[in-house]
Amino acid sequence: MAEIVKAANYDESDIKSLDWREHIRLRPGMYIGKLGDGSAADDGIYVLMKEVMDNCIDEHMMGFGRHVDITLKEKVVTIRDYGRGIPLGKVVDVVSKINTGAKYDSKAFQKSVGLNGVGTKAVNALSSYFKVTAYREGKAKTAEFERGILTKEHNEVPTTEENGTEVLFIADDTVFRNYHYLHEYIDNQLWNYCYLNAGLVITFNNKRYVSKNGLLDLLKRKTPEDELRYPIIHLKGEDIEVAVSHNGDYGEDIFSFVNGQYTTQGGTHQQAFREAYVKTIRDFFKKDYEAADIRQSIVAAIAVRVQEPVFESQTKTKLGSQNVSEGGKSMKNFVQEFLSKELDNFLHKNPTTADAIKKRIEQSERERKELSGIRKLANERAKKANLHNKKLRDCRIHFNDEPPVKNREDFILNQKNTTVFITEGDSASGSITKARNVDTQAVFSLRGKPLNCFGLTKKVVYENEEFNLLQHALNIEDGLEGLRYNNVVIATDADVDGMHIRLLIMTFFLQFFPDLIKRGHVYILETPLFRVRNKQETIYCYDEAEKQAATKKLGNKPETTRFKGLGEISPGEFERFITSDMRLQPVILEQGDHIQHLLEYYMGKNTPQRQDFIIDNLRVEMDLVEEVN
Repeated sequence: MAEIVKAANYDESDIKSLDWREHIRLRPGMYIGKLGDGSAADDGIYVLMKEVMDNCIDEHMMGFGRHVDITLKEKVVTIRDYGRGIPLGKVVDVVSKINTGAKYDSKAFQKSVGLNGVGTKAVNALSSYFKVTAYREGKAKTAEFERGILTKEHNEVPTTEENGTEVLFIADDTVFRNYHYLHEYIDNQLWNYCYLNAGLVITFNNKRYVSKNGLLDLLKRKTPEDELRYPIIHLKGEDIEVAVSHNGDYGEDIFSFVNGQYTTQGGTHQQAFREAYVKTIRDFFKKDYEAADIRQSIVAAIAVRVQEPVFESQTKTKLGSQNVSEGGKSMKNFVQEFLSKELDNFLHKNPTTADAIKKRIEQSERERKELSGIRKLANERAKKANLHNKKLRDCRIHFNDEPPVKNREDFILNQKNTTVFITEGDSASGSITKARNVDTQAVFSLRGKPLNCFGLTKKVVYENEEFNLLQHALNIEDGLEGLRYNNVVIATDADVDGMHIRLLIMTFFLQFFPDLIKRGHVYILETPLFRVRNKQETIYCYDEAEKQAATKKLGNKPETTRFKGLGEISPGEFERFITSDMRLQPVILEQGDHIQHLLEYYMGKNTPQRQDFIIDNLRVEMDLVEEVN
């Protein structure tokens, strides 16, 4: 009764106003998406870097500053551009007053990325230390902050430094727990900036990034040349650039950008490209090909410049703008007119390329028709199985759900955390199922070792019940647009059998759904190998070195348990390993890796090269213990 009375006692004292810093720190997901520990490309620590970099890029796009210097030393990030520099009298305001900036005036920044006056303020508020220095016309001014609070505002001083702005920050480890930077993600982010701004030079820890040919260089880097069916088609126009080819992979691999921003979730411009490409190809060949056959195995990139772009969230991963500019053409018509003219002209001038495209489409058509019969039967079986699917313990929120109007930002943040754990056996799946978050975490249980599908055709996906159920659980049969979980986590035992199952699942994805790995959705779950404890403390260890350090710390012969499998970890213990203390190892495909060569080396018949590698690198447990000591 007392609680009811208290709840009813709703008055002015219950209404609170947070300042900009408090609101960002209370609701960081609204500003930078999910927090994360750095194991995913869209984790917050990379968004902080991107927010600062976006300002540098906007300066470059306006014609000021041709290079950007970045250093990362331990957890200290320093970014220096050579643009105009923040006006000295506004250095503090620009990084600490919400909705303060130059980008509300389109005359100062045409078609920029950062429009909301939020970016650097979020970096400031979410950094344990933040320092900004503006260099402008022979003078410099510096301001220092801690978690968004100004600690020191320096006086203006003379300088011989070039004009520009330098930002130094250390992400707050009370917000981003146990975080670490993966250079592969930073590397990819910086290359994207260069592809979209030909001639821009970025240096990162003394490594130089520069692109002369824009999106053409991007596709060359993403796909080995010997995998392409024909030379890349590269088309440029006012406010639009397109590069396109076909390879031998399944699915579609389309990279889309707006005003220099990589829109990982696509949006109106990417959908416009998909539709316009199909229409242009149909019109050119005067045949009503299936859209799926035309886009099968496509690898493409599209970049557009848009005035006042509307994104679906502050992190700008999906474009919502319907028009290219206020009162201008619709995005659909803009892209369609460009492709119908430029791509059509290109194909008329290059009949060899046109013929290669035609052959690729007809090959996809044949493959689809060959699969149609077995696909229908397999899907009917999958529907029946889904009614009582014991393999999948689903969650309530999915990555492909339409966000509600109410609490939209919180819902989108939960979508980013949607995860499916792929496990082997009932004991492992049982522990995860009992410990998981039922809102955002699902479990798919395999029965024993899956089939090694290297070298097999997609027919096996429908003939093999487990593969068919897995593709239905992920909803990736027709591409990644309907992907139900943002994170696909392989959770197997840390023994020889577990490692083998892990390889077999990755082979399945690489063979038939490579975009799932290329787009950074696949991870390996790391779970502790040892538990070392005494009456006062319990320490979980992930390798021999951690075990020895824990034994030394606890002293006096603590109790040590070796976990042989996931099923040996109780649900109560397991909860922390898939929530607050979850360690994920991303499956990263190195740029230029040839997928078929990789699969042949690791999953093909016992090649002499693989045998030699195993013999040359074989180490026994005693060797490992000696290394630790």
